[in-house]
Amino acid sequence: MKLYLYNSLTRKKQQFEPIKSGAVGLYTCGPTVYNYAHIGNLRTYIFEDILKRVLIYNGYAVKHVMNITDVGHLTGDRDMGEDKMEAGAAREGKSAWDIAEYYTRSFKQDLEQLNVLAPDVWVKATDTIPEQIALIRTLEEKGYTYPTSDGIYFDTSKFKDYTKLSHQDLEALREGARVERNPEKRNATDFALWKFSPQGSKRQMEWDSPWGVGFPGWHLECSAMSMKFLGEQLDIHCGGTDHIDVHHTNEIAQSEAATGKSFFNFWMHGAFLIIQGGKKMAKSEGNFLTLENALMKNDINPLVYRFASFLTHYRKPMEYSDESIEAARNGLLHLQNQVRQITTAGVEAQSSVSAEFQNKFNETINDDLNMPRAMAVIQEMLKSKLSDARKYSTVMDFDRVLGLQLDQLAHDQALPEAVQKLVAARLQARQDKDFATSDQLRAEIEALGYQVQDTPDGMNVVKK
Repeated sequence: MKLYLYNSLTRKKQQFEPIKSGAVGLYTCGPTVYNYAHIGNLRTYIFEDILKRVLIYNGYAVKHVMNITDVGHLTGDRDMGEDKMEAGAAREGKSAWDIAEYYTRSFKQDLEQLNVLAPDVWVKATDTIPEQIALIRTLEEKGYTYPTSDGIYFDTSKFKDYTKLSHQDLEALREGARVERNPEKRNATDFALWKFSPQGSKRQMEWDSPWGVGFPGWHLECSAMSMKFLGEQLDIHCGGTDHIDVHHTNEIAQSEAATGKSFFNFWMHGAFLIIQGGKKMAKSEGNFLTLENALMKNDINPLVYRFASFLTHYRKPMEYSDESIEAARNGLLHLQNQVRQITTAGVEAQSSVSAEFQNKFNETINDDLNMPRAMAVIQEMLKSKLSDARKYSTVMDFDRVLGLQLDQLAHDQALPEAVQKLVAARLQARQDKDFATSDQLRAEIEALGYQVQDTPDGMNVVKK
């Protein structure tokens, strides 16, 4: 079945065809590890995980590379402000290396909690300094660089089609719109490839280079890493929409200037998470929520957030609120209960996947990862006249993409119909915040010989 993905480079959905038959090179921009990842960041990683799972579901062998930015990302994306790692170290009274290690570990734990598949290659910016220096040397030899008092810069005026990804108004940028003026830069859009350490002080993270002691620019690392580990398999590059105008635009410019070849065929970007009122969630705004303080401390399974992300297409802004999370919690619990109800002993060995619904599901996920529609197909299948065994086998097949760990429910005992109805009614009561009715229904369920457990995973009903 053909796979169609929205390509930010062409601004349209295109049929995906890999460079190498049967294999896909996937690069996803990783975190800058100076603080915890917020749930807006994590929405992007869930979208990228779905993309990876869809590629695998379609039979591709995926080589997935993700970077860890532990140096070079300044507080202003256009080479303004201080290094975020140095700022994080000063904030917490630790070394930049310790900060990087701590928040890298925290980020990986978040991915595990969300059941996001780990990349095949984790790579730190600080581990590829020689490759980054070599890339600057190549650009220098080809005449794309120039020195200033604070670093080595890329001359964007020498690169044709600099705005082919962002489609920005270059004239407006030249006039200084949204850009802090730097009198030494030849063009407002020029960016640092190498930054010099400040005179008279020593940075925690700095290296010798042909141009002086310093550190690489943020944009440089992704070009060096992706070309090092993916080489001739530059199929898909992903990130958040905030990467389009600066970070990914600069990656394309420096990479294509250095190689003379196209840099990644597909560029895919996830939209922002917004809080009530329409404001983007961001660390700079001080309004960011983590998995821990938004969900886990309230006994909400992180998979609830994964489920919630399926209800809005990845290219549309997703609104976060207590109400939306509660609705997702009930939605996931409803799905889990549906799976419990179709599970019988030995069902795995005697069932087969429904080709009809598998085709429907595959068609929706292959339409630019249309997860809202895919969730509807799942409900259609579960409410169909298929046998429980086939429903079970089919939903387990779909969970290869969903990643909701539905197989862990396989040995739960199915509930009698009378109990199922009470459970469904109690779910609705909890969603409506009708706690008096919820308590009454709990008592009715327990009177039938079942125990109600309100757990971080939602409501669980088991035989006493």
